[in-house]
Amino acid sequence: MKAPKIILVHNHPSGDATPSEQDIHFTNHLYDATTLLGIQLLDHLVIGNKTYTSIFSKMISETKD
Repeated sequence: MKAPKIILVHNHPSGDATPSEQDIHFTNHLYDATTLLGIQLLDHLVIGNKTYTSIFSKMISETKD
């Protein structure tokens, strides 16, 4: 059986790929929901002006500080 996996991607029309507090809050809730459903959330990316930011990487780096 292959486990379902997703990567969520959304853009910021401003072009700033920095995740907002709302993006991080939503990602935490989505992670909890997908876990309950047996879906692995691999990452949530924010794109803008030819760049992107991984919310998972940002959350991991903040917990190390």
